[in-house]
Amino acid sequence: MKKRSPTEAKAPTRVRCAIYTRKSTEEGLEQEFNSLDAQRESAEAYITSQKNEGWVCLSDRYDDGGFTGGNMERPAVKRLMADIEAGKVDCVVVYKVDRLSRSLIDFARMMEVFERKKVSFVSVTQQFNTTQSMGRLTLNILLSFAQFEREIISERTRDKIAAARRKGKWSGGRSVLGYDVDPVTKKLVVNRAEAELVREVFRTYLAKRSLLDVARELNRRGLRTKSVSTPKGAAYGGREWDKPTVLKVLGNVLYRGQVRYKAETYPGEHEAIVPEDLWTKAHEMLRANGRAGGMYIRNKYGALLKGLIHCGPCGLTMGHTTANKNGTRVYRYYVCYKAQKQGWGSCPCRSLPAEQIEGFVVEQIRSIGTDPALLSLTLAKCREQMAALRTAAEGELSGVERELTHLHAELGHVAGDAAANAHATARLADLHQKVQAAEERAAALRGQIDEADAGQITKVEVDAALAEFDGVWSRLSPKEQARLMRMLVQRVDYDATKGSVSITFHPLGLRSIGQRGVEEEVA
Repeated sequence: MKKRSPTEAKAPTRVRCAIYTRKSTEEGLEQEFNSLDAQRESAEAYITSQKNEGWVCLSDRYDDGGFTGGNMERPAVKRLMADIEAGKVDCVVVYKVDRLSRSLIDFARMMEVFERKKVSFVSVTQQFNTTQSMGRLTLNILLSFAQFEREIISERTRDKIAAARRKGKWSGGRSVLGYDVDPVTKKLVVNRAEAELVREVFRTYLAKRSLLDVARELNRRGLRTKSVSTPKGAAYGGREWDKPTVLKVLGNVLYRGQVRYKAETYPGEHEAIVPEDLWTKAHEMLRANGRAGGMYIRNKYGALLKGLIHCGPCGLTMGHTTANKNGTRVYRYYVCYKAQKQGWGSCPCRSLPAEQIEGFVVEQIRSIGTDPALLSLTLAKCREQMAALRTAAEGELSGVERELTHLHAELGHVAGDAAANAHATARLADLHQKVQAAEERAAALRGQIDEADAGQITKVEVDAALAEFDGVWSRLSPKEQARLMRMLVQRVDYDATKGSVSITFHPLGLRSIGQRGVEEEVA
């Protein structure tokens, strides 16, 4: 038998190497030779040193410049993982482990893919072998420190911003209408033309007394928000005004020479561009316009059933709308959204006079207290409602508790294999997340059960609630009546085909009003 010569020895298997590089910030990326190039050069030199083992460098570049390693939302890393899944890569080479990821959970999931696709992983500056359990354990320890370092950097950054704001310094961010950022000192300097526009927004608000009217007036004049271009050439701003942008200008404390950090404001280093008296008048008007009750300020006409009334055939909420005839009287209606959007022929309910249905619901609530049969039916329905809620919550809680039992059992099995198996490490991370979600859901369900137990209302409480309702209703303002209605009523269903109206009460709302009525009666 002929002996094989050394030159005829079997050639090494070809190993296709992908180089991944990352830099957290964009600073310096515009240079001819930047950090990404330096990382790639080191990785290429390492691959060349392994040429005898069949290693070859792929021409595709996987470079993420200006992306954090704390998540997977990076275009190059997504392309890399897609190419690995497609079988185009045999080995991933990085300069340091934390270039690929600074999240232990994300890294464990990537290692699971690597192991499944038989892809090896190499760090040029940190020697370990992912084919051995000790190498994987070392890798996980390195990643733990990388994640710890990222969190410490985040804390330091937040502390630095807080300290700068307390000293009145501008700590960066998008340019603000009325100011430019000095490229040398990084401080805010007044843009005179834009500062006049800011003051005009304040003056127009005092004249119009409406955010929407201010936006319309500014757009009518052809005025636009601040237009800014980023160093990369992307542009934002320069658009028409709307209510949120007007309110943002009116509420920005920078314009009165201050800076804000969370809920606190501090004297700023920059120049104020809105006089104090103009600022004070505008904010007094903002408070006066908003004093009508937060979310209820949008309920201009005090619609009692806004958000409560539903279309029976469609099951959708009916919206409140108005019509002004001859400019003398406003007519109010509740309109089915389906009929409004898809045409009046799509739903039999169409529209319903608001005053008629509101008056009917109020009279039904009043009549319950004087009709023993209605009172008994209302009490029974409230109890059925709370019992159904409790049964549903108990059933779901039982399922969640069974799931928790299985999850904890699997955690015990997987934990022992985590140090020696990348797949087990990834599964362990997933299990911890599932356990946390299940425990949070279980706590919420127990709260629902406790609430259902507390909602077992008595006849005395219903009597007191309805007596309280009839006693105070006529003394309330329209918006206060709307609030009381929301406290008592969970929903109203109107069915035009049957000519029926059904009212579902809030048992806890009845109890709350009833207890207050009993206490006042005893006093």
